[in-house]
Amino acid sequence: MKISTKGRYALRMMLDLAMHPEGFVALKDIAERQNISKKYLEQIVPMLNKAELLRTNRGYQGGYMLAKKPSEYTVGEILQVTEGSLSPVACLQYEVNDCPMADTCMTLPVWKGLYRTIQDYLYSITLQDIIDNTVEHGNNFCI
Repeated sequence: MKISTKGRYALRMMLDLAMHPEGFVALKDIAERQNISKKYLEQIVPMLNKAELLRTNRGYQGGYMLAKKPSEYTVGEILQVTEGSLSPVACLQYEVNDCPMADTCMTLPVWKGLYRTIQDYLYSITLQDIIDNTVEHGNNFCI
């Protein structure tokens, strides 16, 4: 599994919004602060909107803000929206494993364990955790 630029940028955008909770934030401001193309962010926003992770406001003082508190978003949730499946192998992408080798595959337990570890880890980290860690260690976040 490799996290794409889309997933990394979506996470950076969501963190930027979490760090600027004072109101709706213009996409151009996020793009400037994160050094990401505004056009690229425009491709990510519809996915986040459809998943109801963002609130939007059009027009004067329009922009985007988080729909929930930063502590209510997990990295796994954001990546799931942008990446689709986070499974390390194709046969675990769907709930029903219809691989003809599933019953006899000696490596399937390895992949299931890895998938479970990925899920447990990514769904245990919230946006607030990342912000707190950044503030505590005095670093700018880089994903």
